[in-house]
Amino acid sequence: MNAQEIRNAYLKFFADKQHAVIARAPLVLKDDPTTLFTGAGMQPLMPYLLGETHPNGTRLVDSQTCLRSQDIEEVGDNRHTTFFEMLGNWSLGDYFKKEQIGWFWEFLTDVVGLDPSKLYVTTFIGYEEGGIPRDEESVEIWKKLFAEKGIEAGVAEIGSEADGYEKGMQPGERIFLYDGDKNWWWRGSKIADMTPGEPGGPDSEVFYEFDFIEHDKKWGEHCHPNCDCGRFMEIGNSVFMEYLKTEDGFEKLPKQNVDFGGGLERIAAAQMNDPDVFKISILRPIIEKLQELSGKKYESHTESMRVIADHLRAATFLAVDGCVPSNKEQGYVMRRLLRRAIRYSFDLGIEQNFLEEVVPVIADLYEADFPEVKANRDNIIAVLVKEEKAFRQTLRKGLVEFEKMFSTREKDSSYPNDGSWYVNAKGLTDGEIIFKLYDTYGFPVELSTEEADKRGIELNPHWEDDFDSAIAIQRNRSRTAAKGEFKGGLEGDDLIHKKYHTATHLLQSALREIFGPELRQHGSNITEERLRFDFNCERKMTDEEKQRAEELVNGWIADDLPVSFKLYPTQEALDMGAIGPFGERYGDEVKVYQMGEGDHIASLEICGGPHVDHTGQLGEDGKKFKITKEEASSAGIRRIKAILA
Repeated sequence: MNAQEIRNAYLKFFADKQHAVIARAPLVLKDDPTTLFTGAGMQPLMPYLLGETHPNGTRLVDSQTCLRSQDIEEVGDNRHTTFFEMLGNWSLGDYFKKEQIGWFWEFLTDVVGLDPSKLYVTTFIGYEEGGIPRDEESVEIWKKLFAEKGIEAGVAEIGSEADGYEKGMQPGERIFLYDGDKNWWWRGSKIADMTPGEPGGPDSEVFYEFDFIEHDKKWGEHCHPNCDCGRFMEIGNSVFMEYLKTEDGFEKLPKQNVDFGGGLERIAAAQMNDPDVFKISILRPIIEKLQELSGKKYESHTESMRVIADHLRAATFLAVDGCVPSNKEQGYVMRRLLRRAIRYSFDLGIEQNFLEEVVPVIADLYEADFPEVKANRDNIIAVLVKEEKAFRQTLRKGLVEFEKMFSTREKDSSYPNDGSWYVNAKGLTDGEIIFKLYDTYGFPVELSTEEADKRGIELNPHWEDDFDSAIAIQRNRSRTAAKGEFKGGLEGDDLIHKKYHTATHLLQSALREIFGPELRQHGSNITEERLRFDFNCERKMTDEEKQRAEELVNGWIADDLPVSFKLYPTQEALDMGAIGPFGERYGDEVKVYQMGEGDHIASLEICGGPHVDHTGQLGEDGKKFKITKEEASSAGIRRIKAILA
């Protein structure tokens, strides 16, 4: 069975047992401000596990897409992914341990066809301080199921994970009892920290053994199911919510629930008897496309291909669920995923835009089972390709500058004790180098640190202090400089004029994005009521183009980008891409106003000012940018009038 077949078989298996098949929740939960993403199948169902009545009844099943951004830097081995599918079934006060354990065993062994001799299980050892006994009921159910397959099922009382490395496994042992750190669930972490009123309960996990993998003692002296050496892979966990924490201890809940979650990718890997989840049917085609585009083999470029495949799959589903790359919250994670994928494509020798070829492969893998992927296919591709095109040049330039700045790095003898390092030519510390890459070239901070790690560069342990200091100095300089002189198409300098002047910059950036970099300002005028902007264009704008310009400007306003300026030698300003009005003559030094920072810069213009401090001020009181008129000004020149209302 491939992964798609396992997913559908699981849903059918539980539907045949009177479970309602429910749709997946989006990766971004609108009603849960406590977390960025849906990270577990039970997350959208928490209100019902805590007592609310579900409209579909007491038996539910689904396949929930999940994203765990904390695993971004773990991706590259054979089992970590940021994006995964969690097969889940729930009993809301209906069936309990006997049915749940028996059904999952039946699904794994009879439907998926896993070899039962390769399955090992864990249960709860008990919590003496709280008066909770070991989960004897689960132990007895498991013993019976193994016996029916003719498998000896000895019970091992392990305790903590550390105890597992000390005790190891004895021949014939199948059922392993761990403490509350491993086999107890509640919404917090440790069982000892539970607060009165919180529900919780023991859980029982199933592990698949890849018996051809030798234990690596770097993890501990002996192997056991919860060992990280790779011999065992968890493929499912049944949580039995049967206790309520009270002031005096614990009491049984009147209505007991089951919450099961099993990783589709891991079950599919177990079915293939191969620990590499990237070889399963919903990841392998992405790898094959990368091999085709790069001419490289997966076996020789494993980490890079895994990172790209995982990150693009995650970004694709974020786009499906309406997320767009930005510098805030979910959008920031999405942007980081895409940019890491693009960075790793360089390691494969892919230096051209490639998302337009890979993302359709991902969409093809999911369209049949997730109709929302098919419905949003064109938009998904457009969103991801746009981000790639915007970032690839930044990345290419940033990597060149990274090499320049770090290639002459050596230890400075005046800092013998704290490990500070300097670049010969500039005298910059590591933190100052990373700041310059970020501030001048838009190179993301996390990519600088990852690049250093990839090249074996050990950064000064105090680099973040130097980086923060450089940020503070820049912001202070910007605030001080903002009090200076300005000129350029203004009839006043109060707040409304600053807002319209800032909006003019954003409008020019939007028009250049629509018409290309040849577009230039040919005049502007600002009053208290509106802005006027003249630009080179041979034809009338379409309604769609005007709407797109409004969307871009309002998007940058919503992003609340910081606005700052710095003084530059004129030629340096022009070389870095700053633009100014057509035909303008400049002195030796100019002010360059920047809207945004780091790798998200909406506008970079030579200008006298004045401007607001951050673009969000343009949207105060719910105001939006609106084009009121677009007309010819003269031959080859168009004129826009716009308002904030």
